[in-house]
Amino acid sequence: MIRKIAKVMLISALGLMLTACGSGGDPAGTQTGAGQPLQGTVTTEPSGNNEAEGAPEDTFHIGIVTGSFSQSEDDRRGAEAFQEKYGDMVTLAIYPDNFTDELDTTIQIIVSMADDPLMKAIIVNQAVDGTTEAFRQIHEKRPDILCIAGEAYEDFADIGETADLVVNYDFISRGYLMVRTAHELGCDTFVHISFPRHLSYESVSRQVDIMKAACEEFGMKFAMEEAPDPTTEVGVPGAQSFILEHAPEWVEKYGQNSAYFCTNDAHTDPLIRTLMECGGYFIEADLPSPLMGYPGALDLDITGASGDFDEITAEVEKAVVEAGGAGRFGTWTYSYGYTVSAGLAEHARRVILGESTLGSIEDLADAYGVFSPGADWNGSGYSEPGSGTRYDNIFLIYQDTYIFGDPGYYMGTTDIEVPEEYFSIE
Repeated sequence: MIRKIAKVMLISALGLMLTACGSGGDPAGTQTGAGQPLQGTVTTEPSGNNEAEGAPEDTFHIGIVTGSFSQSEDDRRGAEAFQEKYGDMVTLAIYPDNFTDELDTTIQIIVSMADDPLMKAIIVNQAVDGTTEAFRQIHEKRPDILCIAGEAYEDFADIGETADLVVNYDFISRGYLMVRTAHELGCDTFVHISFPRHLSYESVSRQVDIMKAACEEFGMKFAMEEAPDPTTEVGVPGAQSFILEHAPEWVEKYGQNSAYFCTNDAHTDPLIRTLMECGGYFIEADLPSPLMGYPGALDLDITGASGDFDEITAEVEKAVVEAGGAGRFGTWTYSYGYTVSAGLAEHARRVILGESTLGSIEDLADAYGVFSPGADWNGSGYSEPGSGTRYDNIFLIYQDTYIFGDPGYYMGTTDIEVPEEYFSIE
């Protein structure tokens, strides 16, 4: 199997301010200034204040589609940060929380962005079901638009055909590294929490098999638990209530030296809250961030941190230590979802201006660096197991794991070479 590893230190010194959710909503469902758009609606109005006719050649728009604050707050915050930086050139939209049952609406929301004659790039993060079809329709009528997927849910073979660029977290390396980290922290059991829809995704199912293999290598027990899908009729509240009710039972069942991982953002807050109270370890979230789960689980108000991830991490760490979680809870110090939304949009902007190459992982890393100054990342190009088919437009990336403590410390995961055999596990 051909595998390219590119490790980069993202050292851009640019800082960004997170913009709070405004009170003004756009009834059309997209947003070109401050304010929160309505969810699940479609617009055909151009974004920004520029008119296509007679506009300068360097005038263009970039669209970012994310989930809602309740489903993926970090993704949304990153989109807002990019909009705060570039203003009216940026259009934001939100796909429905229940996107699996509102597939047509999800597709329409994404495709409608191409109605803007100045639109030159559309980023979807997370690229949920329907994104592949939406990109296909966009390219049919507007082949000039760059279609970029962050965290693709659909099979890589499918979305890789319609997307110009796909960037996912490195589920292969992380499947191995999270188990290795748990082992190094003294855990004897690794518990995977998910539901059938997520387990049907290639990235999730392969990661499960990689985690199983890693547990075997390190002499650990691997266990799986099922929790409700928040996109079903139970919704986010029902899914979170389930975790609060059953997580204490899991800790009692698997013991204090068990580590837990959930594949859904909505499960993260109640899981962290329970583990903080009952014992157990949480290496990092599915899409890691100090903002993912921790503020809600610890009842933290960190609005004053204003996008300063050093300060955010410090405040979360203080609360974790005070709650007795030192050495048991981890994260990435820069939000993954936040960085993907803003970083992919920055990369698209530079590609449109001719400053970067779309398929260059180095250029991609530089763009991410604008929104994660000093962060240590590692990444690889994606190859299919078995066939070894290499996709030049699909990349897998991850950041070093930080363990909260007094003091906290990095695990050095970006310096660890993942054994080659894990990349061929199907």
